[in-house]
Amino acid sequence: MSVLAEALAASPGPIDNLGVVTLPAFEVLAGGPMTTVQDVPGRVGYWHVGVPPNGPMDDLSHRLVNRVLGNTEGAAALELTSSGPTLRFLVPAVIAIGGADMATRVDGRLVAPWTPIEVPAGGVVSIGAIDGAGLRATLGVRGGIDVPLYLGSRSTFSLGRFGGHEGRQLAVGDVIAIGNDIEGPARPLPVGMAPVLGHRWPIGVLVGPHTAPEFLTPLGLVALLKTEWEVHFNSARTGVRLIGPKPLWARADGGDAGLHPSNIHDTGYALGAVDLTGDMPVILGPDGPSLGGFVCPAVVAASERWKLGQLQPGDIVQFAVWSPDTAERADAQRVTWLDRATSPAEPLARPSWNAAIRRDGSLDDAVLARRDASSTHPQITYRQAGDRFLLVEYGEMTLDLELRLHVHALDRWVRESLRDGVVDATEGVRSLLIQVDGRRLSVRGALAAVQRAQDDLDDVLEESFPSRIVHLPLSWDDPATREAIQRYMHGVRADAPWCPWNIEFIRRMNGLDSVDDVHRIVFDASYFVLGLGDVYLGAPVATPLDPRHRLVTTKYNPARTWTAENSVGIGGAYLCIYGMEGPGGYQFVGRTVQVWNRDRRGPHFAEPWLLRTFDQIRWYPVGAEELLELREQQGAGRLPITIEEGSFRLRDHRAFLDAHRAEIDSFRQRQSSAFVTERDAWRAAGA
Repeated sequence: MSVLAEALAASPGPIDNLGVVTLPAFEVLAGGPMTTVQDVPGRVGYWHVGVPPNGPMDDLSHRLVNRVLGNTEGAAALELTSSGPTLRFLVPAVIAIGGADMATRVDGRLVAPWTPIEVPAGGVVSIGAIDGAGLRATLGVRGGIDVPLYLGSRSTFSLGRFGGHEGRQLAVGDVIAIGNDIEGPARPLPVGMAPVLGHRWPIGVLVGPHTAPEFLTPLGLVALLKTEWEVHFNSARTGVRLIGPKPLWARADGGDAGLHPSNIHDTGYALGAVDLTGDMPVILGPDGPSLGGFVCPAVVAASERWKLGQLQPGDIVQFAVWSPDTAERADAQRVTWLDRATSPAEPLARPSWNAAIRRDGSLDDAVLARRDASSTHPQITYRQAGDRFLLVEYGEMTLDLELRLHVHALDRWVRESLRDGVVDATEGVRSLLIQVDGRRLSVRGALAAVQRAQDDLDDVLEESFPSRIVHLPLSWDDPATREAIQRYMHGVRADAPWCPWNIEFIRRMNGLDSVDDVHRIVFDASYFVLGLGDVYLGAPVATPLDPRHRLVTTKYNPARTWTAENSVGIGGAYLCIYGMEGPGGYQFVGRTVQVWNRDRRGPHFAEPWLLRTFDQIRWYPVGAEELLELREQQGAGRLPITIEEGSFRLRDHRAFLDAHRAEIDSFRQRQSSAFVTERDAWRAAGA
């Protein structure tokens, strides 16, 4: 049943003089370029399976508009980008708009921002284009927007095609219900309380998790944080791309994580992370990926993330390094200002939402603590990742399944024992990213708790872990992957060494005799799922259990802007299935069926995600046309997938490695030599 049908069944609503029931709703006459439903805090608790929080990109304006309307903090509103929609209200309503300046009219009459505006039944609200600074505005309705909850939120995730109104931006003819999320009177925002927008943006960040001297040189870290970056035109809710100088790297490459020094073994990403995708910084937004394999030398403080939503192409961004104490004070001050934003008593001080920022953070390695290796545990490194995330890393920067099992044991302990104040935890290849709410639990509090817990974790050597074998079809060198490469060459970079054919590049990188060898190895391998949400939506990051099947390559630099849903690629020593259409950087080998099913159709989707941690993926070949037929069957919930129950024990895996040590070492030596040759050729060409 639709929201409107449910509303009609529960409460008939007002009746006009013709006896027609009128629902509390508005009709969309024009949708605007990008108008979506968003709420706060968004879709939390699913970061570990690749579901971003979504929610408003400028959450400050969203919260202030809800204050003006007397709504609850979690009431949904409309996020407008560049310009707004035209709406006709079916019942009398109260609206408010805030954020970037967009001329707003009710029945042709210009109305003010940041104040409650009455709209009569039949009234038309039209919102024009931005005039001046900023990029987004929030349009709220008293009572909020009433659309179905999806995974606990009304926020739209248009890339994933869920949430909001039918998982997309508003369009002509949509009818959107008005809710009843009200907690107080509607009052205008006092003069001086609204954020002031401009074209130069100081943004408070905390250094870490990956800084100098391990990843960037000390001078490189200083340069990154002092550069005046220009906002790239190709920025979106997934992330804000920045134009500026190349980073000064402290290492030649990423080892078996990839050819470029920005490549690392996949780890959880903090919201607002400054993600070095190759040589281009991208500040990850609320629709950004939860897991990936790039260095992140800084993270935007939680109280500063609203600014990302107002960055126009061409704006200037400069980072201001904060200490954790400064971030904590800023967050507390923000809460105070929001609580009294529309108070009848005039506040003694007006907020300086976008004032010049004092820099008081240190340019250090962001390591909060270390624990030396012992007979039962590898070395443990605790890294700062902003003021809401703690990154716990095990061992050296290498691919080792034992490290992954230690991560899993810690994740299990966090979920069972450290619940109050933990928002989510995301498992990476050799790390666990713990997200805290900053109020009930701080990063420092999480650090102390996790340090105390290490001695109580299980002995992963003896434990048997469930490990299903999931058989999936693979269309080798699929036309959709070829199209993505062509788009990349035409729109991003034509001279990349992996173009025009990723599979040939993989062959060279691994010293193989022919592309047939690449094909053979991929189909012989059993890919062990180390994490979910690599890129998005239940997408696995997986590596072959047999090291002789571990093809090593690098990620695109810069990343692609488009990848077809369910493309299959390799980056570093890892394989990924893209859960949805979007950006990406792994080298393509083919395409498969869905690993994420929004509507949970079919016997294998008790949850929207198909795969589980420690599953094994095995491929069987299909043609491109056959794959399209299989995808159609799966969309209707009729595709059978063969899944065998199994288990994985580290002790048995070690015995396998010992039995094949000579062949494994020979394969790695050949691979390493080819890797160095390709890297040197790449540098000589200036790539």
